[in-house]
Amino acid sequence: MAKKVAVIGAGASGLPAIKCCVDEGLQPVCFERTDHIGGLWYYTEEPTDGQSCVMKSTVINTSKEMMCYSDYPIPKEYPNFMHNKHVLQYFNLYAEKFDLKKYIRFKTEVVNVKKSEDFKTSGKWSVTTRDVTTGRTEDHVFDAVMLCTGHHADKNVPDFPGLQDFQGKVIHTHDYRKPQGYEDKQVVIIGIGNSGVDSAVELSRVASQVFLSTRRGAWIFNRVGDKGQPGDMLFSNRATRVILKLLSFFQSTDEMFAKKLNERFDHAKYSLQPNFPPFSSHPTINDDLPNRIICGSIKIKPNVKKFTKTGVEFEDGTFEDDIDAVILATGYRFGFPFLDKSVIDVINNKVELYKSMFPPDLEKKTLACFGFIQPLGAIMPISEQQCRLFARVVKGDVTLPSKEEMWTEVRMKLDALHKKYVESPRHTIQVDYLNYMDEISKLNGNFPYLGKLLLKDPKLAASVFFGPVTPYQYRVMGPGKWQGAREAIFTQMERVDYPFATRPLGFKIEKDQKKSFWKYCFYFLILALLVQFIFR
Repeated sequence: MAKKVAVIGAGASGLPAIKCCVDEGLQPVCFERTDHIGGLWYYTEEPTDGQSCVMKSTVINTSKEMMCYSDYPIPKEYPNFMHNKHVLQYFNLYAEKFDLKKYIRFKTEVVNVKKSEDFKTSGKWSVTTRDVTTGRTEDHVFDAVMLCTGHHADKNVPDFPGLQDFQGKVIHTHDYRKPQGYEDKQVVIIGIGNSGVDSAVELSRVASQVFLSTRRGAWIFNRVGDKGQPGDMLFSNRATRVILKLLSFFQSTDEMFAKKLNERFDHAKYSLQPNFPPFSSHPTINDDLPNRIICGSIKIKPNVKKFTKTGVEFEDGTFEDDIDAVILATGYRFGFPFLDKSVIDVINNKVELYKSMFPPDLEKKTLACFGFIQPLGAIMPISEQQCRLFARVVKGDVTLPSKEEMWTEVRMKLDALHKKYVESPRHTIQVDYLNYMDEISKLNGNFPYLGKLLLKDPKLAASVFFGPVTPYQYRVMGPGKWQGAREAIFTQMERVDYPFATRPLGFKIEKDQKKSFWKYCFYFLILALLVQFIFR
């Protein structure tokens, strides 16, 4: 009999969780407390506590080829950086393609998850659910549990002195939807993460003045990279990583990236430059912020010292009066209120998980977290890769290391995280897309080994090494191999270019000629393999 798996949440992580269970012959039952799929990408006009949602204008920060699920490319007609309506449409297309909705019990909330009485031998879980409409509860027993509830649910609301006495409007970005109602207002936005900057840029077009308050400043990254290509496709590249590793012997990579980011605009001149390198904080991605600063509609301010009834005093002693609204872009606190703390205990957004998934102390590895990461890259393919691994662990096809080995790695990773990133609740679950995908795929057996590819398919090996590390690369070999992966890799740039071709130009565009391309690709690939072997 197939093992039963409870999937909690039908968002960006829950959907691939269902599919991966089905692919491995498991029996998933997904519990979703709303009446729809998509999680925070399902836009609603009215905010709901505990249910995060994008702004009406939100555009995703990762390009479509980098964020798609590994065996289902996003349609070529879709823009490279998609508005939230396109992201939701893609989720629905994915669910329809693989017939996932039949496994989902909508408007059903999970209220309790605990170990069964025989957990030490069976690894089973007792799950209690509640029908949101009727209030009726129901008890279930599952062989495994997949936590796919996300980490953008509960608002983090700091207690600034005087905030309770402030007479203007105060909301969290969790509750912000659109700029209507802020026309000709003076607005203070606290926090320079992506939500804070997105709302500041949007409001700066209608408000009389926007003040963007930040404790540390931020490096601002662009969606649009060199020659108009999606920036994340240029950076997430194995050849680029090898070159950077070689160059680091001559110049700090931090200095290189800071110089590159300052070529667009001087972060110090714009009062944005922090006192840490570009990758010591989660990237803030926005193409419009410098334009709004240079025209004066956004003014960068330091951290808030205190509020008065009508204004805000900042830590540099400056004061802004007649403030109409304050928006707290101060992040979220995540946790699992339905799960006993002895299983997973989240303290100040810090959680100790092997591979950001597995609680090391569990006697049976039949419960894991999915998407509880803050990646330098897209979260969707990472969640999918996590699900692929977990499904095979539950089946018994993959054996995880011992508890002691897990704890050794967990502590090592947390120590590295602490050394790399500035201290902040938003930096407790950081991972690098490329490195993390490689780690998990090696554990699962579907890593695209360049040596094997070079012997079998040199052209594909060159594309895997020199091209962007799109999710399809993790379907070219091993468990879950997809026959369409090779073609998806070779046609990915066609899907990137397609939405741009909206007007006939009347002349032919001559593309850069790649003379002797495969010849120098082959030699450089050999060099790269040697470098990776030496410096791994």
